[in-house]
Amino acid sequence: MSFEDIFKVERDGHIAWLVLNRPEKRNAMGFAFYHGLAKYFKDFDRDPDVRVVVIRAEGKSFTAGTDLAELGGACADSSTGTREKFRNMILEAQDGINAIERCRKPVIAAIHGHCIGGGVDMICACDIRIASRDVLFSIRETRVAFIADVGTLQRLPHIIGHGWFRELALTGRDFGAEEALKMGFITRICDDREILVAEAGKLAAEIAGCAPLAIQGTKEVILYSRDNGIYPGLEYVAQKNAAVVPSEDLFEAVNAFFEKRPPQFKGK
Repeated sequence: MSFEDIFKVERDGHIAWLVLNRPEKRNAMGFAFYHGLAKYFKDFDRDPDVRVVVIRAEGKSFTAGTDLAELGGACADSSTGTREKFRNMILEAQDGINAIERCRKPVIAAIHGHCIGGGVDMICACDIRIASRDVLFSIRETRVAFIADVGTLQRLPHIIGHGWFRELALTGRDFGAEEALKMGFITRICDDREILVAEAGKLAAEIAGCAPLAIQGTKEVILYSRDNGIYPGLEYVAQKNAAVVPSEDLFEAVNAFFEKRPPQFKGK
């Protein structure tokens, strides 16, 4: 299966939309899906014209999660060699999710319908999550006899705290938009999918209108501080600012302020 059978990419100015485009399978996530994520997000990271990425989906579901038929085939043989091959396949899948987080451009997830299992892993690696009112989430893995293995268990506690996280991870129960908003997993609820896509576009445009180097540096500092702590994070941000200030964009921001006009940032 080619990546073009799973995804499509749309561009709107400095915004790239990665569209999950396998609606007949409810955008189920097989191993080619994860390889596609790695490819596209590395491309987005390298592309100077991309300032924000939005992930959305076609069809009734954002994603039904792991393609269980493919998973069953991959681990049917219990021999040692097959188990080692399966371990490496998991690591490759992790690389696909990690590519979202490592992309220096902010990533917004616009989620509708079902977001199950591996879908939760994927959106945990995004910077901002918004959802339609009909959304249904589940860390479903404990209900199908395996362990969530591509990021939810590592990232979600930092987003919603251990109390909510442990309940959801250990029960595998469903939860909807209102509960997700209450726990801080999503930041906005939209009444339907059309409004969701429009709201994601507005939010992306607002971010894309800011200074690109400052946005990318902010994301890097957030992740570094999460993983290394407050004081190393403070030292890191001092180093980052020393590397980018002054800049053409900073002078543009000052001039635009005095001239009472919107700044036109170039990422320089």
